[in-house]
Amino acid sequence: MSDVIGQSITFSNGVSAPNRFLKSAMTERLCSFGIELEDRGVPTEEYQYLYKLWGEGKTGIIVFGNVPCDARYPEAARNAICSYDHSPKDIAEKFKPAIKAAKAHGSLAIIQITHAGRQTPEFIAPTPVSSSESQCPPLGGMTFGPARAMSTEEVEDVVKRFSWTAGKMHEAGADGVQLHCAHGYLLSQFVSPKINKRTDKYGGTLENRTRILFEIIEGIKKEVPDEKFLLSIKINSQDFIEGGFSEEESRETCQKLEAAGIHLIELSGGTYESMAFAHKKDSTKRREGFFVEFADRMRPHIKTAKLAVTGGFRSTEAMSKAINEGTCDIIGLGRPLTLETDLPELLIGGKSKAAKENKTNEPTQTASSYYAIGQIAYGKPAPDFSDDKVAQEIDAAIQKDPAGAFKFRPQPGDNEKNKVQY
Repeated sequence: MSDVIGQSITFSNGVSAPNRFLKSAMTERLCSFGIELEDRGVPTEEYQYLYKLWGEGKTGIIVFGNVPCDARYPEAARNAICSYDHSPKDIAEKFKPAIKAAKAHGSLAIIQITHAGRQTPEFIAPTPVSSSESQCPPLGGMTFGPARAMSTEEVEDVVKRFSWTAGKMHEAGADGVQLHCAHGYLLSQFVSPKINKRTDKYGGTLENRTRILFEIIEGIKKEVPDEKFLLSIKINSQDFIEGGFSEEESRETCQKLEAAGIHLIELSGGTYESMAFAHKKDSTKRREGFFVEFADRMRPHIKTAKLAVTGGFRSTEAMSKAINEGTCDIIGLGRPLTLETDLPELLIGGKSKAAKENKTNEPTQTASSYYAIGQIAYGKPAPDFSDDKVAQEIDAAIQKDPAGAFKFRPQPGDNEKNKVQY
């Protein structure tokens, strides 16, 4: 029955979400950015307004886009940042309005904490850091410099950063945090045997490569002793590259994460080297979700944590079937919520049976969604990519300038360089 998507769900710590929808983290690129680290990542009115819209749309769990815990290594210019050595002393106060707006209609607010590592754009950090020396290939108009290997002390500092940022998000009113261990970001770089060639306690065996995750979880628990504070992780089902984090490793890691106190596991996949936001097989096309088959194999091994699957879901029929058949507990939505911020309310109320179609070409769809974020955050209507003409126009624009989707209205105080560097 389709009404399952509107049912509440309770996590192992007693906290409940009003329905089965989760807004997956997406890069918003709406906050301040400057050459000086102290000028980076301060939430803006546009950032708050965007989350106000998603809150009004009745998504059960709203995951805020990647919030870097180190101002030196953001995923992009204009990320919201919470960095213990560079953010303003009142950074928790600056996040409060957006978190309050997201929660105003009953949603839970979870903040995704991240560190880009080698995926920090080259114009921001010519020499980024990673688990080992490596270099991320270009993607979407972005280039990345050769990364140096972090020292053991720097890795320990990253653990401190994640923990401290979680404390600030708790202070700001968030219901929990999510560790970003997917899509090739720093934590993913540590768990990947393809990238992580370390010989210290953070490299080699799966236990060593995942050690940073469990140290962060332990650090967060000490920083935030509140048992009602949700701990979540976004993790790859696998990396989809030869020699990368495997499905077997992901399953073993998720079992250990559950034992360590993780309440919510969001399953995704791929890295900048091998994006996985498309259907590879006819069997997953029929079920819509990109990672449903991985979830089927993961599900029997997860006992207390709730499992969310993000990517590909569009119809209430497929969503309800995935929950009713036990594939997952929660439906993650990303790109569809940039075109219809009230999609959960429409689907639960039966006013729609599926998300609005995005007719842009598959390689363009992620960029088109970030273009839509820029439009709605500044009070403009969401573009209608179900219209062939509109879809063709954005396809042509992004093909001409792959980074063009991110060129939102400049913020006060930006210098000329920052206005064109996205």
